[in-house]
Amino acid sequence: MKKVLILLVCISAFVSCKNDTKSNQKEETTISDDSEKTAKQSDGLTLLKGEFVYYGDAAVLQTHAEIYGVLVTDKMLELNKLAEKYKTEPTDMVQVEIRGKITNQKDDKILWENKVEIVEILNVQSASKEDNNVVKLGN
Repeated sequence: MKKVLILLVCISAFVSCKNDTKSNQKEETTISDDSEKTAKQSDGLTLLKGEFVYYGDAAVLQTHAEIYGVLVTDKMLELNKLAEKYKTEPTDMVQVEIRGKITNQKDDKILWENKVEIVEILNVQSASKEDNNVVKLGN
């Protein structure tokens, strides 16, 4: 009889301890508010890293997860000038790091669902040779 009682106490202690650790983990989760963000984090811009190409009045930024149509602005033209240094063909893609405003508004020229307006250019470098798979048409 004593063994059964000791077994029940141990099981109930084990179960109650297990529930306490779950409730403690939930309490540790905190939500950060806007007062803790830096000025760059709260300006509404998004950091995007990916491959950029501008050819024939169309600009595209391809990140690891999404493809964005780039709005043609002075900053985009400035980025294209910086990217020209790293291109061997006009259709080559260049690795870029930018900050911009993402929008889903309809546009007559840009048919991509997601569009980005470049606000700040952070970094431009050549794409790695292994990733630069260019299909050439003609001779």
